[in-house]
Amino acid sequence: MVLRESLDADASLWDWVAVDLYFYRVAEGLSCAQLGMVLGVNRQAVSNMEAGRLRLDEAKARKLDERWKLNEHFSRLLRYARAGHDSNWFKQHVLYESRASELKMYESVIVHGLLQTPDYARALLVAGQAVEDVDATVAVRMGRQAILKKRNPPVMWVLLNQAVLMPEIGGREVMREQLRHLLDLSRLPNIVIRVIPFSLGAHVGLDGSFLLTTVAEGEVAYMEANGGGRLSIDPAEVRRYRIKFDRLGADASSREESRHLISGIMENL
Repeated sequence: MVLRESLDADASLWDWVAVDLYFYRVAEGLSCAQLGMVLGVNRQAVSNMEAGRLRLDEAKARKLDERWKLNEHFSRLLRYARAGHDSNWFKQHVLYESRASELKMYESVIVHGLLQTPDYARALLVAGQAVEDVDATVAVRMGRQAILKKRNPPVMWVLLNQAVLMPEIGGREVMREQLRHLLDLSRLPNIVIRVIPFSLGAHVGLDGSFLLTTVAEGEVAYMEANGGGRLSIDPAEVRRYRIKFDRLGADASSREESRHLISGIMENL
């Protein structure tokens, strides 16, 4: 879990919100339980907000601004945090991922990190030239996959654009092994993998990958962005991506048809 001491208000607007919440609470001499009464939540929820595990919403931001006469300080921070690119987004994303009860992912170009083989991941990292220590980064990525093997793993609904299956990432043998891995994963009881075939033509997923993560406090949307990503807990935006996922799923091939498609591509490599 993210500890309050690890928050970096200079790197992340969301961390700034959490840090200032702690600062103003302590300055006012309030306990977490007392502030929770102001916000209409329990003590643990306040603690989670100050540690970055739970985010403020607009109603709570207004209550803080009114209580402490802050001239919309928290409301303004919240608007900027939601609108801006958070350089610390991946740390928060992994935190949500590790606690997820359900993951709904759509991938338009490459296999998602939770479903990658080590050699496939390594080929992507080498080609992208984005990290200095490729082996260490691969190890971290493989470590994230531990959530698939824990006692109560998340339910995963995976939609793959057929374009994900076609490039020979890392060469034929590496790609063949990656496709075989997808087939193995598709037979696990908690993982459903379906392919959106080229024959569908234009569809709502052509503008990029996204992920919906369900955790105890609600649902979070992650949208792919150039050079990074963006997280949103805004209910309206999350709902838009949930509808988008359902529309894509309505046009995707069945589980068995998807397995046949993946197998056919693998055999032709």
